[in-house]
Amino acid sequence: MSGAGEVLREAAERFPDEVVTQAHVRHLDLPHGAGRFALITLDNGFDHRKPTTLGPRSLANLDAALDRVEAEAAAGEIVAAGVTGKPFVFAVGADLKGVSVLRERPEALAIGAGGHAVLRRFASLGVPSFAYWNGAAMGGGVEVGLHCTYRTVSATGGPFALPEVFLGLVPGWGGCTLLPNLIGPDAAVTVIIENALSQNRMLTGPAVHELGMADALFEGADFLEQSLVWTSAVLRGELAVARPEVDRGAAWDAAVERGRAFAESKVHGAAPAAARALDIIAQARDGGLDEGFAAEDEALADLIMGEELRSGLYAFDLVQRRAKRPAGAPDKALARPVTKVGVVGAGLMASQLALLFARRLQVPVVLTDIDQERIDKGVAWVRAEVDKLLGKGRITADAANRLKASVTGSLDREAAFGDADFVIEAVFEEMGVKQEVFADLEAIVPEHAVLATNTSSLSVTRMASRLKHPERVVGFHFFNPVAVLPLLEIVRAAETDDATLATAFAVARKLKKSAVLVKDAPAFVVNRILTRFMGEVLAAIDEGTPVEVADRALAPLGLPMSPIQLLDLVGPAVAHHVAGTLHEAFPERFGVSENLGRVVAAGRRSLYVQDGGAPRLDPEVAALFETGSAPLTEEQVRARALDAIAEEIGLMLREGVVAEVLDIDLCLLLGAGWPFHLGGIGPYLDREGVSQRVLGERLLPQGVASVPA
Repeated sequence: MSGAGEVLREAAERFPDEVVTQAHVRHLDLPHGAGRFALITLDNGFDHRKPTTLGPRSLANLDAALDRVEAEAAAGEIVAAGVTGKPFVFAVGADLKGVSVLRERPEALAIGAGGHAVLRRFASLGVPSFAYWNGAAMGGGVEVGLHCTYRTVSATGGPFALPEVFLGLVPGWGGCTLLPNLIGPDAAVTVIIENALSQNRMLTGPAVHELGMADALFEGADFLEQSLVWTSAVLRGELAVARPEVDRGAAWDAAVERGRAFAESKVHGAAPAAARALDIIAQARDGGLDEGFAAEDEALADLIMGEELRSGLYAFDLVQRRAKRPAGAPDKALARPVTKVGVVGAGLMASQLALLFARRLQVPVVLTDIDQERIDKGVAWVRAEVDKLLGKGRITADAANRLKASVTGSLDREAAFGDADFVIEAVFEEMGVKQEVFADLEAIVPEHAVLATNTSSLSVTRMASRLKHPERVVGFHFFNPVAVLPLLEIVRAAETDDATLATAFAVARKLKKSAVLVKDAPAFVVNRILTRFMGEVLAAIDEGTPVEVADRALAPLGLPMSPIQLLDLVGPAVAHHVAGTLHEAFPERFGVSENLGRVVAAGRRSLYVQDGGAPRLDPEVAALFETGSAPLTEEQVRARALDAIAEEIGLMLREGVVAEVLDIDLCLLLGAGWPFHLGGIGPYLDREGVSQRVLGERLLPQGVASVPA
C-alpha cells in the first residue's frame, strides 16, 4: 500500500459526487517472448465525451491496482507493467470539482500528498513501468506518465498539456519536479508556464515526442500494439532508450528567469501560481524528489486555499459548462436550416465573417458591397487566408478548393440573397445606413430568412423598427479577431421571435462560438463595461493624470493589455463612436473624452508608438492633448475604474441585460480575454471589497469563486 489510503478515504468523504475512475488490470504475453505483462487501463465507464479524471476514489482504485501489480512483480510473475486509458482518452488530471468544497488547508494539503503517494509507486514497482499516452492527457494524466520508467505517445492523441498554471495551480503531482529533470528546464518552462499562460496552448503527440516527454511515437490506429512491440524490444535489450543529459548549470537559471519574465508580462504579479511553479522548477535542479514533491504539496495547499484558484475554477466552469448551455436560449427544435449565407459588406470584418461561415457551415457565402473593387478585395482576402490555412497544414488541398469556390461576391443583392437563409450586415456603424440596408434586404430575401446585424453598440430594435417583419432581426455581435475570440453576443430585439433566436443559436454552435443571450441595451455587455472603465481612465488623463500613470493603473489586475493598448487595438475612432453612443444613452455615467476626439479628428489611428519594443505616447498625439491640473495616482485611477465597473454591472443586472452576473463574467472571459484568475471580473470585485462598497452586497455568494465560509 502507498500509505495514502486513509488520506484518500477522508478526501472521498468531502467529495461524494466524484465520477469514479476504475483501474482495470489485465495480463498479456509480450511479443517475441519478452514475458508476462500487467496492463492497467484507466476508465470511468463513459465514452470520450466524459474524459477520465482522478479524484480521491479514483486514486484509491489506482492504488489498489498497484498493490496487485507490485505483489506480482515481487513474486516474479510479471516482467513489467504499463498504464493506458480508454479509447481517445488517457486521463485529464485531477477532478477539480471537489476542490471548491475544501475549507481547511490540511484538506488541501492531502490532495497533493495523496496524489504523490500513489503516482510515485510507478517508479518503485520492482519492474520497469510504461505509460502509453493513447489520447487526451492533461495535468495529472501527464504526471502519471512522468512517474513511469518509459513513455510512448499516439501521433493522433491529444490534447496534451499541463494547464494548472492557467487555472491558478501548479503541476503538483510531480510535474514541476520531474519534467525539468526529464526534458531540461527551458522546455519544461515552455510547457508549464509559457503554454499555460498563452490561453492554455495544447501540445500534439508529435510535439510531445519531439520535446522528449515521450520516448516513442506511434500511429493511433495500432498504437497499443506498436507500443507493446516497442516495450518488448526495450525489455529484451534490443532497443536502448537514450535521453540527452540535462544542463544543470547556468542554463537552468536562465530558463527560470525566462519563465519569470514571461509570467510577469502576462499576469503582472496578479496571480501567484506561475511564481510558485517556477520556484519549484528552480529547486528541482538538484534532482531531489522528496524535497520537490514536498514543495509541490505546500504550493498546492496554499493555492487551493487562495482566491485566485477559486476564481479560476469558477471561470473554467463557466467556459466548459455554462457556455455550452446558454441561459435563455429557446428550444433548439425551432431553429431553421441554413443552406446559404449572405454578408453585406466586404471590408475586413465582413471578409472574416465570410470565411468563418464558409469554413464552419460549409455552405455557399456571398459578399456584396457598393462597388466591384471592394467585393474583389474581400473575396481575395478570403482566398489568401485559405491559402495560409493550407500552407500551415490546417486544411487539405481539396478543402481549400471547396472553401475558395464557396465564397463569391456580387454587386446584385437580389441575385445574391434571393435564396439566402441567413444574411448578416457588417457595414458602417451608423443607424441610418443599417436601417437602409435592412429595408433593401427585406424586399429581397425569402420570408423565412434571418436578418442579423454585427453592430457593436447600436439598438437592434430601432434598426428593425421600419421593417414589416422585425421579428426576424437579431443581433449577432462578433469580436475581433473573429477567428480567435470565441464570444458571440446574441441580441434579442423587442420583436425578435423564438424561431429567429433559435436559428441564431444553432448557427453559433456550428460556428463553434460560445453564445450569450443579451438584452437589446446600448453596447450590450463587453463594450459597455470596457467603455465605462476606459472612460474613467481617459477622464483621469483629461483631468491632468500623466498618460503612463493612468495606463499603469489597472496593471495589478493582470489584464491582457493596458487600457491605452486596448484603445489602440480597437481603434480611437471606434472607441470614440461607442463612447458617444453610450453617452447619448447614459450621459451621467459615460463621458466623451475631448482629447480622444482631437485624436480622431486628426486622423490618428493609435496613441502609442513603439520605442525599442516598448510602447510610449506618440509625441504628435501628446501635442494634441489639452489637460487639466488635477492629476491622480495609479491607486486613485484604479479605484475609480473598479468602482465604475461595479456600478455598471449592478445596473446591467437590474436592467436584465443578461440573466446573471455569471454571463457578464463569461462575456469578459471570452470576448475581452480577461484572465481566469479574475473569474471574469465579479469574483475580483467581491474579494477586493469593491462590490460591497459600491453595491452594498457581493455579486456572488460566499463559496462561489471563493473559499467557503
